[in-house]
Amino acid sequence: MNAVEHPLRVERISQERYIQAPIEAVYDYVTQPDRWHEWHPTSLGADTGTSGSLPAGQRFTETIDLLGVRVPMSYRVQIAVPPREFKTVFTSLAVDGSIHYLLQPQGSGTLFTRVLSYETELQLRTLQTRMVELSEQAMDQLKQRLESS
Repeated sequence: MNAVEHPLRVERISQERYIQAPIEAVYDYVTQPDRWHEWHPTSLGADTGTSGSLPAGQRFTETIDLLGVRVPMSYRVQIAVPPREFKTVFTSLAVDGSIHYLLQPQGSGTLFTRVLSYETELQLRTLQTRMVELSEQAMDQLKQRLESS
């Protein structure tokens, strides 16, 4: 029997928001994966085994809702340079990739950039469109949460 090869889809979603909050506050909040569910609609919860911002090398798990399917994810913090840069790499049965945060002070606030890069063999026509929509929603909710606190 011949196996059917599915081409690997590699995607990149880059978004930024100006957040009226100090860079240290933004960095501290977004680098706590156990709080991602507070602002990211796909996050169902993360277990970091600690509290606070994560250092480089730290491993953690998260469960996400990927188009109605609960997917367990495994992460490792690759870069942690407070308060300017944070990057995690992740793997799962459905999707692998990275989440990269870049922060720059701007006036009395922060220019926050989030870059999601992922690869998958899933052949879902709507996946990329839905991932962009969810990322936009997450960025808007993050901005609202940080500016209202």
